Amino acid sequence: MTHVRQRWKAAAAVAALLLAAGGGIAVWRAGLPAMDYQTEAVTRSDIEATVTAIGTLQPRRYVDVGAQVSGQITRLRVEPGAQVSKGDLLVEIDPSVQRATVDAGRASLAGLRAQRADQQAQHRLAGQQLARQRQLARDGATREEDLQAAEAALASASARIDHLNAQIDQTQATLKADEARLGYTRIYAPMAGTVVSVEAREGQTLNATYQTPNILRIADLSAMTVWTEVSEADVRRVKEGMPVYFTTLGSAGSARPRRWNGHVRQVLPAPSASQASATAGAGQAPAPATKAVAYTVLFDVGNEDAELMPQMTAQVVFVTGKAEQALTVPLVAVQAAQGQDGHVARVLDERGRPEQRSVRLGVRSRHQAQVIQGLREGELVIVGETPRQRGLRWLQW
Repeated sequence: MTHVRQRWKAAAAVAALLLAAGGGIAVWRAGLPAMDYQTEAVTRSDIEATVTAIGTLQPRRYVDVGAQVSGQITRLRVEPGAQVSKGDLLVEIDPSVQRATVDAGRASLAGLRAQRADQQAQHRLAGQQLARQRQLARDGATREEDLQAAEAALASASARIDHLNAQIDQTQATLKADEARLGYTRIYAPMAGTVVSVEAREGQTLNATYQTPNILRIADLSAMTVWTEVSEADVRRVKEGMPVYFTTLGSAGSARPRRWNGHVRQVLPAPSASQASATAGAGQAPAPATKAVAYTVLFDVGNEDAELMPQMTAQVVFVTGKAEQALTVPLVAVQAAQGQDGHVARVLDERGRPEQRSVRLGVRSRHQAQVIQGLREGELVIVGETPRQRGLRWLQW
């Protein structure tokens, strides 16, 4: 006990010296609150709830120009980057085979028409002979079988004319197709725009027997479509007509990156083709997923200044909710209320003690939340706390 009294006396002496020297007092921490609180003030600011994704830029309107006939390219009149108008001549293919086919068809058609003319003459003769036989039959000057033979000859001549007419129609249809194929040896622009790619060269031989070989692509670059891959965890939050903006990778390093704005045009109902093979065959169970599924979301943006180019990567932000100059708090300051709906936050009162409040939240971003009810501007919400060390603490007067 004597040692304890001596220690208290020494502590009292030290406290008296400190009080006299610095105008304060040293007190034992055990009598003060056991926590130090980190706080943030309730402030007003703009807040957005967003879904982020990565997209690829494609022309809004484009067409792949291909060859409908086989043959060697004799002349390619455009290069990548060329501006073309609808109807401009783009490609010429060697027409010798198609022209020969057309010439043969025309000759065949002329031969059939000559045969028809001959049969029409025979038909007139058969008609005249039948008329004479009928006159003789009325006078009783011919046999019955001669009259029947004349009737059969007239019917046969009519049938041969009908057959030749059918052959002529068939040959005309074939000739029309051959003439169309001859026309396909000269390929014209189906739309106005920019030649963005050329996949063939002069002298190259094209084979259009089984599929149409692509030669080049023409695109209207005045408007672009962003093909965005949105995770299956977020796609339900993305709706048609929702505002969206994006920046490109090329502008990411600048102080104020340019932002393009648009609205969601369409949410495709199925994943992209590369992810759609969920089953190994009809009637079989889905294969185990190896990665998260992404759905394609489309939106359009103007490109009158030609700053955007096909295949650019876009960092896309879908705005699912927005509030301007709203009361906001850090998201870490609120927690879900236990046993009931809503949220709670802890606030420091006038004496620096924590007080729990029920709050109602609105728009929430990744780091902030809009407070609709329960807090006032300027109040301090607790975002963290650390235990204090036990011992002496200096308090200033």
